[in-house]
Amino acid sequence: MTRGLVRLAKIAVAVVLSGMAAVSLLVFTMWWEHGTAITLPSPTGSFAVARTLTACTNPSSREELAVWIWYPAAPSSEPTVGYLPTAWQQAVRDNQGIFMRSFFKRDAAVVRTHSHADSPVASHRRTYPVVLLRPGGSALTTDFTTLAEDLASHGYVVVGFDAPGRTFVFVGSDGRVIGRAPGNSVENANGNVDDPIVGKLLAEWVSAAAAVVSHLQRLNDASTGRFAGRLDLARLGAVGHSFGGAQALQFCHEDPRCRAAIDLDGIPFGSVVAEGIAKPAMFLLSDHSREMSDPESHKVLSMIQRLYGRGQKPRVYATIRTANHFSFGDQILLNSQAAVTLLRFTGFGSLNGRRGLAISDDLVRMFFDVTLNGAPASTLSRLSDRYAEVVADHTNQ
Repeated sequence: MTRGLVRLAKIAVAVVLSGMAAVSLLVFTMWWEHGTAITLPSPTGSFAVARTLTACTNPSSREELAVWIWYPAAPSSEPTVGYLPTAWQQAVRDNQGIFMRSFFKRDAAVVRTHSHADSPVASHRRTYPVVLLRPGGSALTTDFTTLAEDLASHGYVVVGFDAPGRTFVFVGSDGRVIGRAPGNSVENANGNVDDPIVGKLLAEWVSAAAAVVSHLQRLNDASTGRFAGRLDLARLGAVGHSFGGAQALQFCHEDPRCRAAIDLDGIPFGSVVAEGIAKPAMFLLSDHSREMSDPESHKVLSMIQRLYGRGQKPRVYATIRTANHFSFGDQILLNSQAAVTLLRFTGFGSLNGRRGLAISDDLVRMFFDVTLNGAPASTLSRLSDRYAEVVADHTNQ
């Protein structure tokens, strides 16, 4: 009996020590990843890319908006810009918890981009179409740098924006740092279309998008300046991820200046749900097959399918198999890969991060090529053949 207890005790100690060693290894790996340099995927187009950061004021709210612009640029031998400007890097660190700041999130200072700072606009074409870009929830616009750079390399001016009190952290032109207000967390709505915070935030973001487009029009109409006469706002599209996808749909529904919208894995909200969108729209989803037994998930999917079915052609409804909700943005690469690997055991999508970005970026660009750049609609007719991971509905295109 005594020997049996001793043996059990030894086994228990061995299990505990093994668990502690595994946790220690995981934490060390996450810490190492946090400070290890990483380069974002290379843009696939022929244009060099530049980025600039400007500001404008939303006349409806009187608040300043930070406006990020990626654009086709003249080639440059200068170093590329940081993932975030120094002041934004520090603001992010100061507003993250220690786990996110030191382990789970890659330090923005070690993330390498392909954008140059404030280069002249490429002279190859007189004007370039414009795409509005919105991340989901409180995410920063720069979380979608890979998508923005790729579109810009194909001849699009990509414009994203952040707002004080709604973006996770905001740095004003005067250096003032503003965090997200507690009442502005759309994540708390949990997909409830009737939640009042959804309507409030959707209206605020759509208003901000309209203000940014008006700001771009002023830049384009100016007699001097980098973008004077270079922006073709008659070819304006909108793309967003998650709640940003809802914003893209609603903005394009409300604003006649918008010609096409893309919703990346977002639940639609707003009047567009009941009224439909009378413009071309793409719905590009991650793999939700494991969730279809949930009535609410099935309801959301049916709502997206109805919107798609009533939309104007050309239109796209497609799913990227084994992709997860974060496969469309940089965080699939910049979050700890050790932690992501563990999450896959819980059903988290197994698609390689770089592969997911390559697929989604290509499909986004193809859709805008057709709807904004005059490419033939047949470009969108065989998406499932182009990528084995893509399941597309070709019956209503």
